Amino acid sequence: MISVYCVLRSGGEYKPEHVVRLQAQVMKHLPDADFRCLCDIDVDGVKTIPLAYDWPGWWSKMELFRPEISGDILFMDLDTSIVGDLADIASVDRLALMRDIYRPEGLQSSIMYLPETERAPIWSEWADRPRHWMDLYRHGGDQAFLERFWLARADRWQDLLPGQIVSWKSHVRKALYDDESGNGSIPSGARVVIFHGKPRPWEIGW
Repeated sequence: MISVYCVLRSGGEYKPEHVVRLQAQVMKHLPDADFRCLCDIDVDGVKTIPLAYDWPGWWSKMELFRPEISGDILFMDLDTSIVGDLADIASVDRLALMRDIYRPEGLQSSIMYLPETERAPIWSEWADRPRHWMDLYRHGGDQAFLERFWLARADRWQDLLPGQIVSWKSHVRKALYDDESGNGSIPSGARVVIFHGKPRPWEIGW
């Protein structure tokens, strides 16, 4: 049974209902999942683990690497939409991140398979001086920090499971730019749709 995690830092645009939404979609398509949320508030009907630090915004995701969180985990951002069976994604059993949609040479942390053995070295580096790293990567955020260690190490979802994880902007909406391929429909075989930036899925009825 895989543990599926999300993170909610209250006070911003993400709300408890977005955690509930994601949990419902995950459990529909991966019924045996152990769904949990790292957060600083209670969320009715969801197993929660308190955030232990005051790291703001996207930096709250670094708490996924805390040593007391055991086992391999599958992480998803709250604006992820699940549209198909997650069995392949949940069983990939190796460090996996997305190839960044706009920077193909970089990483995107919207959905990550994080083996416990891979998380420990990251926490060791991060926990010694988090403020230093937050300042150094204030523009690129957590994924820029993770690129420092995993750029040449992590497998890319797009290579492991071609077509199963897609971008709403690049692969679903009607193409607006030359590097987009969408026609307004979810591509056949897609299981997860990533919403990076605006709009959020609930803003367009997803």
